[in-house]
Amino acid sequence: MTRLEKIYREKVVPVLQKEFNYSSSMQLPGIEKISLNIGLGAASQNNKLMEEAVAELTAIAGQKAVVTRAKKSIASFKLREGMPIGARVTLRKDRMWDFLDKLMNFALPRVRDFRGIPDRGFDGRGNFTLGIKEHTIFPEMEADRVENPKGMNITIVTSATTDKEGKFLLDQLGMPFRK
Repeated sequence: MTRLEKIYREKVVPVLQKEFNYSSSMQLPGIEKISLNIGLGAASQNNKLMEEAVAELTAIAGQKAVVTRAKKSIASFKLREGMPIGARVTLRKDRMWDFLDKLMNFALPRVRDFRGIPDRGFDGRGNFTLGIKEHTIFPEMEADRVENPKGMNITIVTSATTDKEGKFLLDQLGMPFRK
């Protein structure tokens, strides 16, 4: 059991049960998965850039990243069906908890002028999406060795049914939301 999962089970679960008056422990919201995505429009022409993105995302996540391909051709973008356009990885269980711990305690505090995460990234069903401008904030990336800093999307999928439950869950876990 990871550090953050232990905090969830021992400290967050009783607080959630008290706050929302759940009758069953199965109603408690939890984190189901974390999805990381890097979109590279220029990668369709540059294969080296795509391999670099997959390697970096694999290092950050601790799990092999998958190349995402275009579903259909778009002539104005010089894009053909099946061309590589990004990389993604889905984390579950222990890797998910480890990544969330690393994100909240190491990566986000390294963001320049960080004052907290705005809470407008919720989707109406308790899931939270966060955009990062530079992936060099993660401890696995050495800023001087990275040629092309890339942005990434991080989606935290919860079993919460409302944004209020999802925000409360992430807030109790230690997500640094803007006050």
